[in-house]
Amino acid sequence: MLNGFETQTEPLTDYEREVLLPLVVTGLKIRVGECRAITNKSMTMTLHNKGYLFVSDGRTRKLINHIRRHGLVKRLIATSKGYYVAKTPTELETYIDTLKGREIAIREVRMCMEEQLKEWTNE
Repeated sequence: MLNGFETQTEPLTDYEREVLLPLVVTGLKIRVGECRAITNKSMTMTLHNKGYLFVSDGRTRKLINHIRRHGLVKRLIATSKGYYVAKTPTELETYIDTLKGREIAIREVRMCMEEQLKEWTNE
């Protein structure tokens, strides 16, 4: 779990794993190509509309993270248009490059914060 984000990052509950996860996996497998993308908000709203009320946007992201980390939907990527299954190797390569860029940006912010902490504690 991440400090300050305990609810969003806690492990999947039995309900999420046994009820919601299979629904989300099934729904995402048909989302092949960017034109079939679905946003997190739309996914959560769809689940709510079908009577699955105990899911939030944050927990939907947790389900997506689980799906990706366990390879339950191969080539599942995301853009500003939403989540979808890549149709070409180039789409997947572009997404991987995006992830690398985000990793670098997060690392740079962390390093700056560590430097500021050192400065603060040395005042």
